Amino acid sequence: MSVNYSVVSRKNPMSPEAPKKFYAQAQAAGTLDFETICQTIADRGTCIKGDVMAAIDGLIYSMKQGLSQGRIIRLGEFGSFQIAVGSYPAVNEKDFHMGLIKKARIVFRPGKLLTDMVKVLGFSQVAKLPVKEKVEKV
Repeated sequence: MSVNYSVVSRKNPMSPEAPKKFYAQAQAAGTLDFETICQTIADRGTCIKGDVMAAIDGLIYSMKQGLSQGRIIRLGEFGSFQIAVGSYPAVNEKDFHMGLIKKARIVFRPGKLLTDMVKVLGFSQVAKLPVKEKVEKV
């Protein structure tokens, strides 16, 4: 297994006048959509694709319900999902109110299965992807 990367220059946001330095940036090798994932799972076992799709749909529904109730969703060695919030600060605890919460996000913490996979990845350098030009709508 090998992950493609390109080398990109970036400035230091803490010191904008400093010279840019070069960093690796992962380059996606395409996408893997829901249909393909379900077919791959079906091909590896005794379930048909429709059964796999129904099971994953049920998993997503259950995760949505659990996360909206503030629960941590643990999926064994795959990892866990949890809601995290960001907020504006208050001077003291008494002055804090719900209106200071900016946003919620879902945090994924990979389990042993994925952290072990990352440890053995190989890397291949590829050309930098071209920058997409923004097209103004008239």
